[in-house]
Amino acid sequence: MTLPDLKTLASVVALSAAAFGTPALAQDAPELTQPENWSLEQSDSVSVVTAPEGNLDIAVIEVGPAEDALAAANAAWALYDADAGREVELTTNAAPDNGWEERVSISYVTAPSEQAIVSALALRQGENWTVIIVNGAQSTANVRSAALSLVRDSVRAEGFEQEDFSGQTAHPLTAERIAALRDFVAEAAELLDVPGVGLALIDQGEVVYEGGVGVRELGGDAPVTADTKFMIASNTKGMSTLLLSILVDQGLLDWDQPVVDLYPSFRLGSDETTNATLVRHLLCACTGLPRKDWGFILADLDTPASDVFRQLSETAPTSAFGELFQYNNNMAAAAGYVGGALAYPDMELGAAYDRAMEELIFEPLHMDDTTFDYAEGEAGNWAPPHGLNIDGEQTVMSNYFNQSVYPYRPAGGAFSTASDMAHYVQLELSRGLTPEGERLVSEENLLARREPGVQVGEGVWYGMGLFNEEHWGVPVVTHGGTLVGYHSNWYALPEAGVGAVILTNADTGAAILRPFLRRLVEVLYDGRPEAMAEIEAMAASLQAQASARREGLTLPGDPEVLDALASRYESPGLGPLSIFEQDGETWVEAGAIRAPIATRVNADGTVSIVSVGPGIISLEAEIGEQDGLRTLTARDSQHEYVYVEAET
Repeated sequence: MTLPDLKTLASVVALSAAAFGTPALAQDAPELTQPENWSLEQSDSVSVVTAPEGNLDIAVIEVGPAEDALAAANAAWALYDADAGREVELTTNAAPDNGWEERVSISYVTAPSEQAIVSALALRQGENWTVIIVNGAQSTANVRSAALSLVRDSVRAEGFEQEDFSGQTAHPLTAERIAALRDFVAEAAELLDVPGVGLALIDQGEVVYEGGVGVRELGGDAPVTADTKFMIASNTKGMSTLLLSILVDQGLLDWDQPVVDLYPSFRLGSDETTNATLVRHLLCACTGLPRKDWGFILADLDTPASDVFRQLSETAPTSAFGELFQYNNNMAAAAGYVGGALAYPDMELGAAYDRAMEELIFEPLHMDDTTFDYAEGEAGNWAPPHGLNIDGEQTVMSNYFNQSVYPYRPAGGAFSTASDMAHYVQLELSRGLTPEGERLVSEENLLARREPGVQVGEGVWYGMGLFNEEHWGVPVVTHGGTLVGYHSNWYALPEAGVGAVILTNADTGAAILRPFLRRLVEVLYDGRPEAMAEIEAMAASLQAQASARREGLTLPGDPEVLDALASRYESPGLGPLSIFEQDGETWVEAGAIRAPIATRVNADGTVSIVSVGPGIISLEAEIGEQDGLRTLTARDSQHEYVYVEAET
């Protein structure tokens, strides 16, 4: 799975004006890009765009000189909403960018029940500050994430000109340039405390480097090699769409064919929506279907593959097809399972998909160590996941949580290696030829996956299971992957004929991925050395985030609160949640979550329990009561999951 890793510029400028609006500027008002359908209000020093829902603002405020970032933010709030009065939760420094010499992110305290996003980004050029405030409903921010990215990225320092390498010839990846990339990865891994990184580089169709840095497991000495297995999470999506491309070549489906023609039991919300859903809609992240990841995280681990279709039948889009970018793992999983069912109609959905991927993709590409089998993936030369514990220390973790993705594996459940992934990127760069020169898939249907669909941000579009991007005038085809303790990306730069794979075995590894792309471009085009500054800023930010999280928790949890919990709760469609004692601590178990719990008093006086196992995923549930029964309520940005006390 993934939290979408964001992403064509020169060829997209005209489209951007039509689809997302044009830069808006009143007399002396801050300049920004006004998203389509968002309202705009401006004064001498303040520009505010408001989402169509009316419950989310992005304000860009020219503050002028200020003592520091917090003083600038306070001045901006006074101009935007003098009565806001929010307490600062965390401030973190980001690397200079877009001509800004200093960038400081500020988050503010909110209560879980508010489901609000309240933040400020203070930007300094010289002695003058500009502040971007985001204030409103988290659900709308999630739905409108592309617009948020577009506005934020459009606010540049006066006189700034982006580096542009369009039309330039990339340098070959010589031994010296390969060493520069490998050294960057090694230094970044050390700064971010990432135990191991798998790395592969491709130039003009040839793998010019494959290997790794660091160790497979913290405290061990087994090195990461080209054949070390990592979970690759949502990098699996592009492979699943490749499967469908091959099936289109075989005449078994068409991109514009209704899904119900191929899989009659498919349902999405209403009959009208169901019948309008085409194969491409399963893959485009453009149907308005919100993320619902907690639906599988909290579900029983033995959930069958068919449950993907049950969950989709109970979910309705929140915007029109093609209107907005909303990333949904269930839709991508359904696409893979439909492909498997077409290839092997007499097999169980999951088994059919696994066999189709093995026979049509992994075997022809000699991806010998790539698998969906957890026993095989976790055997031999593999890198266990790592994450920060509650005290901010890097810790080796069990891979238990990541079993939750197995029923939805076409969206992100594969294990692979840097060497195997290099073969896949070679296919992308060759437009459908295997490394041996044999055609695996037609160029037409391979490239259909890359056609820019819905816009994700400035210079970033989503196709079908792939991001189509342009940065610094360089086109990039890519996707990333995120699971607990695993973060990775692959990049194909078609005009340069260069590709790269980077796999990490720690949550902090996520901070390497985008700077690595920047470093790759720097090495290829002699760009300004900016990538390492991003790494250094992220290393400091991650430690600050870990400290802030720990500061707000009571651990061990408040005994009075813990003693008042029920031992078992139930939630319709999800299953049980259990509270129990283990090794003198109070633990929670629900689906893939199994960890000790802390307690927290929220800003509105309510109390929550919080799981505190290592890793980026934490279950936070507000304690309450319903019809005389104890409840626990967990929330994501667009859904609420209520567990009610069960009879014992």
